[in-house]
Amino acid sequence: MNTAKTIQRLLLFVALSMLSVLNAAAQQPVRLAIAGITHGHSDWIYNSKHNADIEIVGIYETNADRIREFRERYKLPETLFYSDLGKMLDEVKPEGVMAFGPVNEHITAVRAGAPRRIPVMVEKPLATTYKDALEIERLAKQYGIKVLTNFETSWYASNQYVRDCYKDGRLGQLRKVIVNDGHEGPWAMNRHFVSWLTDPVKNGGGALTDFGCYGANLMTWLMEGQRPVSVTAVTHQNRPDRYPKVEDEATIILQYPELQCVIQASWSWTFSRKDMEVYGTKGYAIAVDATTVRSRLNAKEPETTQKLARRPPPFEDPFAVFAGVIRGTLKQDPDDLYELPVNVTVVEILDAARTSARSGKTVYLKSGTGLGKTTIK
Repeated sequence: MNTAKTIQRLLLFVALSMLSVLNAAAQQPVRLAIAGITHGHSDWIYNSKHNADIEIVGIYETNADRIREFRERYKLPETLFYSDLGKMLDEVKPEGVMAFGPVNEHITAVRAGAPRRIPVMVEKPLATTYKDALEIERLAKQYGIKVLTNFETSWYASNQYVRDCYKDGRLGQLRKVIVNDGHEGPWAMNRHFVSWLTDPVKNGGGALTDFGCYGANLMTWLMEGQRPVSVTAVTHQNRPDRYPKVEDEATIILQYPELQCVIQASWSWTFSRKDMEVYGTKGYAIAVDATTVRSRLNAKEPETTQKLARRPPPFEDPFAVFAGVIRGTLKQDPDDLYELPVNVTVVEILDAARTSARSGKTVYLKSGTGLGKTTIK
C-alpha cells in the first residue's frame, strides 16, 4: 500500500515538473533567425510592439551596405550577422526563420530550413513562380514544417467581418468581388528594396506581383481554397522611366463558375490603399480600411458604416502570430490567409496572370494542381 502511494506521488511530481518546464518554455521568447534584410518591412524586426514574443539570434545577409545600415541603426553586434545561411542555422539553432529578402530567395530559406525541421515565414507572396511554390509545398510536407506567408491584410478586422457576413449568409451567393491594392509607387523607398522590387526575376514582376498577390490571397481565402476557372490579366507601364523592366499597372480578372473577381493592383494610385468590395445576391459589404466597413444587407435599408475594434493579439503582429504557431498556442484553419494551401494557389494565379498579360489571352486552369495544368485560349 505504501509502495503504491509512493509511486502515485512520484508520478504526480513528474507530471507537475513537466508542466512547469512546459510553462516556462512557453513564456520564453521564440528564438528567430532572419534570412535577408533588404525588404522594406525588415525594420519591423526591431520596431515591433511585441518584441517580448521573439528573440533574434542570427541575421543572414550578403549585402554589406545594408548590413552596415542595419547595424548602425539598431546598434547591433557584428557577431549577429552571417553570410552563410546554412552555417547560421546550424550554429544558432533557431526555432523559426523569417525571410525579408527578394521573393525569389524565399525558396532558398525553405530549402535550408525544412531539412533542419525549422518553420519558415516569408513576406508576401510565397514565391515568384508556381514551380517554386510547389517545391516549397513538397518540402513542407516532407519535413513536417509550417511555411507561412505574411500579408498586412491578414491583420484587418474589416476583412474578417466581411468574410463572416458571407459565411453567415447575410450577403447571399457571391457574384462580384473587387480588390484594390497599391500606392503611389515604390521609387522613394529604401534603395536596396527598390533594386529587387522592380526586378522581374527577383520579384517575379512589378505591381502585378507586389499588389496583385493581396487580391489573390483574399479571394482564395473567401472561396475556401477553390481555384478560379480562368485568369485574364492586362498590364501596362505608365512610368517606364521609373520602372523600365516591370509593369506598374495590372488588372487581373478571376472567373469562377458563378462569380467574378477583379483585382486592381497599381503603383499609380493617388494614395496608398488596400480595400475589398464583396457583392452578393442579398447585399454587399466593403472593407474600406483595416477597421472600417460599409455595408448594405437589405435592399430596403440604406448603406451603413461601421467602425470595428482592431483584431486582438496576436493577430496584428506577424512575429507574434509566428511565435504562437511555433509554440502551438495558436491554431489556424488550413485555409487561413497565412497558410500554405491558400498561398500556393496565390502563386498559381499570379503565374497565370503573367502568362495572360504576355499572350493577350485568357488562361484556363484545369482541375487538379501541378505544373502544366493550364490552357491558353
